[in-house]
Amino acid sequence: MRPTLVIMLKEPRPGRVKTRLGQGIGMVAAAWWFRHQTARLLRRIQDPRWRVVLAVAPDRDGMASRIWPAHLPRVAQGRGDLGERMARIMRVMPRGPVCIIGGDIPGIGRAQIARSFAALGAHDAVFGPASDGGYWLIGLRRVGGMPAGFLHGVRWSTKHALDDSVASLPGARIALVDTLRDVDTAADLPKAH
Repeated sequence: MRPTLVIMLKEPRPGRVKTRLGQGIGMVAAAWWFRHQTARLLRRIQDPRWRVVLAVAPDRDGMASRIWPAHLPRVAQGRGDLGERMARIMRVMPRGPVCIIGGDIPGIGRAQIARSFAALGAHDAVFGPASDGGYWLIGLRRVGGMPAGFLHGVRWSTKHALDDSVASLPGARIALVDTLRDVDTAADLPKAH
C-alpha cells in the first residue's frame, strides 16, 4: 500500500492563521508568509512514493478554497484540539502508513518524508522533533487500532508536546527522525532559512 502524507492547513486569512507570528510582523504579513510557505512546501514534497492529502480548516471554507491545488484530495479537520483532529485524520485515512505534517516548517523536503515512512517499516510510530519540544511530523504504521488515549492530555504549544504525545502510545516502538524548526513567532523567521 502506498503511504499517505497528510498536510494540515488553515485558510491563510489575516488573524486566523499564524497569529503568534502576526503579533510580531502583522497579521497580513503572517498570512502572506503562511500562504507562500505552504505553496513552496507543496511543490517540494509531492512524490510518487506517497499520496498527499490536505486536511483543511475551517472545514467548509477549506474544502471550497481555491488557494490550495485542486488536484490534491482534501478532508476537513473537524472540531477539537490538535490531538483530537490528528487522531480523527489518522482514523479516516486509507489503510497503511500515515504521516501528518503542518505547513509551517520550511525545512521539510522529500528526504525527511521518505526517512519518516522508512522508519515506520520497523516502528509503530514516528515523530519528527521540533527544536522547541514539539514536533513537525507524527506518523503511525496503522497495523492495528489506535490506543484509547492516543494524543489525549497533550500540552500543545509547549516544550512537553513531544513527550506527552509519545506517552500516549504506551508500549509502541517509537522512531525519531530529523529535528527541524517550525515558525511560531517573528523570532523564528531568521532561523528558518
